[in-house]
Amino acid sequence: MLCTSWGMYPEIECRRLLFERESDLVDIMHSNDEMIPRGNGRSYGDSALGRSLIEVVPHDCFLGFDREQGILHIQAGALLSGILEVFVPRGWFLSVTPGTKLITVGGAIASDVHGKNHHVAGCFSSCVVEFRMMTPDGEVLTCSSGMNSELFHATCGGMGLTGVILDAKIRMKRIHSVHVEQTTIKTKDLSETFEAFKEYREVPYSVAWIDCLASGPELGRALLMTGDFADDGDLCYRPSRRPGVPFNLPSCMLNSRTVRAFNGLYYGRIRRRISRSRVDLDTFFYPLDAVDHWNRIYGRNGFTQYQFILPMEMSYKGLSQILDTISASGKGSFLAVLKLYGPANDNYLSFPLEGYSLALDFKIEPGLFSLLDRLDELVLDHGGRIYLAKDVRVRRNTFEKGYPMIDRFRRFRKENGMDRTFRSLQSERVGI
Repeated sequence: MLCTSWGMYPEIECRRLLFERESDLVDIMHSNDEMIPRGNGRSYGDSALGRSLIEVVPHDCFLGFDREQGILHIQAGALLSGILEVFVPRGWFLSVTPGTKLITVGGAIASDVHGKNHHVAGCFSSCVVEFRMMTPDGEVLTCSSGMNSELFHATCGGMGLTGVILDAKIRMKRIHSVHVEQTTIKTKDLSETFEAFKEYREVPYSVAWIDCLASGPELGRALLMTGDFADDGDLCYRPSRRPGVPFNLPSCMLNSRTVRAFNGLYYGRIRRRISRSRVDLDTFFYPLDAVDHWNRIYGRNGFTQYQFILPMEMSYKGLSQILDTISASGKGSFLAVLKLYGPANDNYLSFPLEGYSLALDFKIEPGLFSLLDRLDELVLDHGGRIYLAKDVRVRRNTFEKGYPMIDRFRRFRKENGMDRTFRSLQSERVGI
């Protein structure tokens, strides 16, 4: 069957491997070569693409909840959206959540995803109490930061290359409302944007939309959204109905003129420097999930999301040069997200480090990958790295320079026979 990722690039032939019981999964491990676990297909690049895909989504049962500790035990195929529908009305929320709720728990661990609160809460792995996983020899191991810790640190952020996560216990967060008190700060340039992030650093959640086509004195102008849950006791959670994009739109609709026009309107809709509003949690945390198949707006050739992070001391200089390069190229993105991060963790391939990250969507078109190669050089020059969960084209030497624990990850995979069993298009390209 043909298979692709959320970015719709590339599209390859693959086999789907399904299992009902753990014993079935052992048989799959022993009778197939070169497989990769796959969740809900929401990773942007080729990290969950390979010749054989182990389908995890059917395994989505709730296994228990410790109300005193706020710890949920759940199978790895459960979607974050399913957890929210059950637990938000009971006053619980995910401690760490990315910008989509349509991913699995197993995928969140394998990508060690992060959210708008990384500067205060860290990655998804920081709320993982433990998980069970099956390794290539069919053994099932329980892993935590203190139990089988090497496997834990290799798996969190390991892009599914160490085994199949079966279930996990995750720590939830108490909330008292489905609403978020949001403050929006409108900035005139990158200097003001950085100052705003610093001023609102104590607020739990923050994210900025940045106009990546602005140049000159307006370079880095942005809308910074910060917020925290309200305390009004309203826990009536109604996930919004989702209109969809019914087919792939013509890719010519997205060009420098339309993106520049969109950016101007989006930035101009906010009149005041500081404005406040109360929004529902889906609007604040998952705005793109409100539109089904929004990936189709990029056309049949698909798109890629380019996300990099720079250390704090190099962030301003590096972002200035990178935004200048993007603006000059004319290949703008209407989705450009800037976030502040706290310290890195001990996981071998986790993406975050203390500094700033920028994520941009680009449609696949001639000349794009050469532009991204130039951006890669700037990222490395400023001590940064590329996010594997979004990647579909980074070169091996570029990837290696950004991840200092890459050799430790490779050695661990080889010593445990994982390199002979778990492979993806991405792992072959970057040599992990």
